[in-house]
This record gives sequence, structure tokens and C-alpha cells, in this order.
Amino acid sequence: MCGIVGAVAERNIVPILVEGLRRLEYRGYDSAGVAVVDNGGDIGLCRTVGKVSELQDKLSASPLNGRIGVAHTRWATHGGVTEANAHPHLSGKRVAVIHNGIIENFQAIKDDLESKGYSFASETDTEVAAHLVHDYLKQGLDLVEAVTKATSSFEGAYALLVVDSEDPDRIVVSRVASPLVIGLGLGENFVASGVPALLPVTQRFIYLEQGDIAEIRREGVTIFDADGTQVEREVHETQWDSESAEKGPYRHFMLKEIFEQPSALADTLYGRVENQRVVPQSLGPRAADLLPQIENIHIVACGTSYHAGCVGKYWLESIAKIPTQVEIASEYRYRNVVVPKNTLFVTLSQSGETADTLEALRLAKESGYLGTLTICNSAHSSMVRESDLVMMTQAGPEIGVASTKAFTTQLLSVLLVTLMIARHHGLDAAREREFVKHLTHAAVASDQALKMNDMLKDLAEDFAEKHHTLFLGRGPMWPIAMEGALKLKEISYIHAEAYAAGELKHGPLALIDEEMPVVVVAPNNDLLDKLKSNMQVVRARGGQLYVFADKETGIRSEEGMKVIEMPHVDRLITPIVYTVPLQLLSYHVAVLKGTDVDQPRNLAKSVTVE
Repeated sequence: MCGIVGAVAERNIVPILVEGLRRLEYRGYDSAGVAVVDNGGDIGLCRTVGKVSELQDKLSASPLNGRIGVAHTRWATHGGVTEANAHPHLSGKRVAVIHNGIIENFQAIKDDLESKGYSFASETDTEVAAHLVHDYLKQGLDLVEAVTKATSSFEGAYALLVVDSEDPDRIVVSRVASPLVIGLGLGENFVASGVPALLPVTQRFIYLEQGDIAEIRREGVTIFDADGTQVEREVHETQWDSESAEKGPYRHFMLKEIFEQPSALADTLYGRVENQRVVPQSLGPRAADLLPQIENIHIVACGTSYHAGCVGKYWLESIAKIPTQVEIASEYRYRNVVVPKNTLFVTLSQSGETADTLEALRLAKESGYLGTLTICNSAHSSMVRESDLVMMTQAGPEIGVASTKAFTTQLLSVLLVTLMIARHHGLDAAREREFVKHLTHAAVASDQALKMNDMLKDLAEDFAEKHHTLFLGRGPMWPIAMEGALKLKEISYIHAEAYAAGELKHGPLALIDEEMPVVVVAPNNDLLDKLKSNMQVVRARGGQLYVFADKETGIRSEEGMKVIEMPHVDRLITPIVYTVPLQLLSYHVAVLKGTDVDQPRNLAKSVTVE
């Protein structure tokens, strides 16, 4: 959530700041702003409600120019969506602050500052940071000291950038839970909440650790850890380039990322299979010790990643014979969890910074688990750094808020981990090779599914004027139905729900009529006959069925039922392959409805607040 960009250079950095914000639009926001220290030593401020393009228009009409500054896209938490609540926030004519996250004890700090004569122009928790730093500067503290003392009184999760117009050669930043990355240039340096913001100016990055405070100058960067000790952090060179964060010939990032899935799946498999067997060493050096000891698994995740975990439960229990529990991270954190002996704790996250999942991981590390594993798409994220074992999904940058290739590569990664664990629980080499053969077909089969695009574009017309849709599946396809419903609701704003098909008669059947499309995922598996019976119950009540069916199921289109023929694939990879057309259907429905596909209302790509 929210986007942060800061820069200090010998050139006008306003274009860099605005372009950085543009590249972070996928994170979700409702207002935007820029503050720079101009050549006269004054802070210039420009803020607006709405898109970065509107901020650019405002800057074109009243330009700012400066060699040091900060910029922000805000996703409202404290206070409504107004220009006064947009970041940056100022304290007098001296201090400018931008902030991600939530300062939970802001009211007590605000009361104290008001007693000292500070007045507040916004309803935000962020403004207390500007005034508090200003108050410490007035007392004679250095900017680093002022930020350190101010943040020591904050409760919550945050990333903070501070500029002092009386000390206009540096940005001081602080990071607790909410991610920050420093970009290194030549005679100029940068900071942002995500790597994509800085790809046009650098490919060299430092990822700040929990509690770090950093001083960013043109000539270099100084970092202090949570104890105030000066430290060195590793410099990483990213393989991503600026073009990877562009739409290219596609109308939307989401469509581009749907079509990138075959290559993303192939990349995720690369190096993880050798001689038709999985390579456990790809999880890290502790894999050899931990994998043989696993007797139970707890999977914790949010949103789309939770659905991937739900599919994983079926695979882990049927192939590895390991009891597996899957839970939403925001629920897991607030109950008394019983940890069975030798339980592996698994987190799934696209960003590796999802607040609830990250805090669940930290709680788990104190709760007696055998070890921790994260499946993630961001190599230097907090979850990756803090987990014992890591499986990278190799999806590349995913800009669209609605997750597509990150989800299918998570599914493939969970399958790889399942086989690694199953090897220690009775899976013989011949059976493993058979599974691996099907895994290697996932990319090709997904490419075949993409060829359904034109047909699904036409099918979307049946849904565009509907208000509700029901998705049905059984076994590991039930979570895929859940993911299909999520995609439709989050980008088209059509209310959609998913059920295990056998649950129809326990309530949802009351909703069925001719105005309720019912989407069914129907691979050729052991539950097919049961699913056919569930479909007949829908037809008997006038429901309109849309069935994604394996061409070998024998299901054919007839009145009240449209069949979308799927390529025949082994049941092991059907969750991956059947996800693709559901994504395309949702995409085309959203386009017909005219919604903001890549940045759906009220949603954010990386949810870094509770």
C-alpha cells in the first residue's frame, strides 16, 4: 500500500519522483504529492486527490524544481481522501515528511504537541511525525538524532522519510515493518518503497532491515541499526529492468501478466528439477536437515496466496501424506495456536511484506515450530530474509493489483515443495519422475489455455450486466473456484462467491435463478460424477451454467449450459491450467464494465498495514 520515493542529486529530481510514483501506482492509492527543497532553501509542495497523472498536470501548471525531495501516493487510513490529508506533510517551513504504515499511538503524541502550540492541518497520523521531528530539531538535535528520538516513541509499523530545509543535503529514513529500499547511483542516491520505482535510474539496491535508520546523501549512504550502531548492508543488483515494468503492446498490466504465465512457470521450474527429480537444495542449506523431520504443516497466507495454500493442502495430504492446516494470517495471529510436534510453518506472499503474514511468521518463530518456509516472489523481502527455507516463484514484476502469474507460480512452487517433502514419506523415485513429467507440462498447457482468449472475450458479454455470480468446484478445484470468484469481484466489482459444489444444498441453492450465472470448474477427475450431479441440481432450478470442462469429460453444451472446452491435462496440474481462463474471463468482464483493471478501487497490491 502507498508509494514512497525520495531522491538527492545534482539535477532537478521532480521528474524522477513523479516517474517513481507512476511506477508504484500498482500498490493502490487515492492521492499523491511531492515536496522538494528549492534552490532558495524553501520547501515547495504540490498535492492532489486522484491519480499521478493529475499531480503531473498540476506540476506542469506550477512547476517545482529542486535537487532533494520526497514524493508519495497515499492509501487513506486516518482521515478521508482530501488534499489536506495527502502526503507530504509539513511542519512550518522547515520539515517535510512522507510515511507508509500506521502510527498507532498518534493521538497521545498529537495531544502533547498541541499543548506545545503545534496546530494540525490534517486528520492523519503522519502529521505528528513532521511536528515531532520539528520539535526535536528546535531543541538542537541533529536530523538523524531527531528522527531516531521521534520514531522511538512510535508504536506500529511504518516507513518514514524526512527532509529538513535547513539541512538540504540529506534525506533521513526509518523503517519498522513497512519496506524501504535504497537505490545507489553515481553522485546521486534514491529511496523507495519498491524496486520498480527506481529501475529507470539504478539497478543497485540496499534493502533496509527492521529498525534501520539511514542517512541518504549525494555522496553516499550511512545506515544505523535498531541499536544505533552504524552497519553495512549488502548491495544487490536486480535482474529486473525498466521495460519489465511497462505494459508493452498490452492494454493493461493484468493482461500482460496473464500472458506471461507460461514463461513464468518455466522460469520457476528451471534449476529445481534434475534427472526428472526435484532438487531439495533449492530451498536452501537447511533443507537436508529439516525436510526429513516434518510431521505436520501449517500454511498461513492472505487473499490469493491463501487460495494457493488451500490447493497445497490437497497436494501435501494426498502425495506427501502430511497433515496440513491452512489459515488466513489475520486470524492466525489472534488465536491460541496449538503447534503439533515437528510442524513446518509455511508462508505464501507475492511481496514478502504482507503485514499480517509477516507478523504471523515472526510469531511462529517464537512458538516452537520445527522451522519456517516462505514461498515468495520478492527475493530480498522481509519474509525471505527471516525464513529458514525459501522457494522463490520467479514470476518477475507483477504490477496489476489482481494477482495472476504470482498465483500460478505459487501453485507450481507448492507442488515442488510437496514432492521434496514426499520423498521422505514414501514417494518412490519412479512415482516422483511421473509427477515431474506432468509439472514440466504446466507451462505448455497454460499456453494452450491462453489460446482461449478470443472465445472468453465473447463469453464475457454474458456476465457484464449481471450483479452476482456463483463459482463451484470440488477437491483442489474448490480453491480455484474461490480464486476465480475473487478475480471477478476485485476487478469487475460484480459480487461473486465460491462454494464447494457439495455445499449447494446447504444454503446457496436458494440464490439460483436465471439471473445468476454459475461457473463450474470440471476437470476429468475422481469427483467428476459428483460434480455432474451438483450441476443438474442447478439446471433443475433454472440456473445458467458455464462449465470449464476437460474435453474428455463428455460434458457438452445444451440449453442452460455453456461448456468451455479445456485442454486435457493430468489432474495434478489442473489447478494451474484452469486458473488461466478464469483470469481471462474476469479481465474481459472488467474491460466491458469500464473499471480500472490494474488499480481497482479501494485495493492495494502490497498490503503492508493491518
